[in-house]
Amino acid sequence: MTRRNREGLKWTFDQRAEHYDKARPPYPERIFDDLFALVNLRPNATVLEIGCGPGRASRVLAARGCRLTCLELGPRMADVARRNLAQFPRVEVITSAFESWDSRDKRFDMVFAASSWHWLDPHTRFEKAAQVLDPRGVLVILSGKHAFPEGFDPFFTEIGSCYEQLGEPRSAWPPPTPDQVADNRADIERSGLFTLVAVKRYVWAVEYSAESYIDELNTHSSHIAWPQWKRDKLSAEVRRIINRRPEGRIRKHYLSMLHVCRRSSS
Repeated sequence: MTRRNREGLKWTFDQRAEHYDKARPPYPERIFDDLFALVNLRPNATVLEIGCGPGRASRVLAARGCRLTCLELGPRMADVARRNLAQFPRVEVITSAFESWDSRDKRFDMVFAASSWHWLDPHTRFEKAAQVLDPRGVLVILSGKHAFPEGFDPFFTEIGSCYEQLGEPRSAWPPPTPDQVADNRADIERSGLFTLVAVKRYVWAVEYSAESYIDELNTHSSHIAWPQWKRDKLSAEVRRIINRRPEGRIRKHYLSMLHVCRRSSS
């Protein structure tokens, strides 16, 4: 992703903040079970969350006793997060980009980024994370992708032709299986600032009707940036394929990859 594309697309989510909150699925609890087992956070651990969105992961971290400072780039999305996290008095949501945020020398036990790390400036993100971490703290990156395990729903093969007709390039097909998808290991090691101490993969699935899947599609930056006619054509094809099924549903798999990193000793 080029800098220009990244800077333009990362603002699209704020246009659909309420829609995003409704349509995106929550993360499986087992991810956080493993995270807390791996990190062994102290009681009342301080966490800086980068790109909290509507507070999906924030809510889980706060419920497990963390004190959170949540950064969210978009003002509409930040307002949604404040509403969703109002029951947690030890959570603060700040409308700010991570790169320009002034920590005022505060240090955190954990810097946490769920589905947001790839939107940050690749030239400064590791350095800034290292600056705001306690020397014994951890950087946790939770990345996510559409997954295609063995036996994935054939809907995704069928809908591919519609993307091609719309002029959207299609990646190699069939796509790689979840165990073949590259993690963030090389990027972390290349930084020279962090050492990857654990990486875990999670494949999970959500069932969608035609309308709920269209809602989910319209939370993705690439689709939000499309002209309306293009979204309408894709939506019509999604409805056609799904609604002709007796059950009227599809099954989409997600791959989440949990990376736990500590400051390098060198």
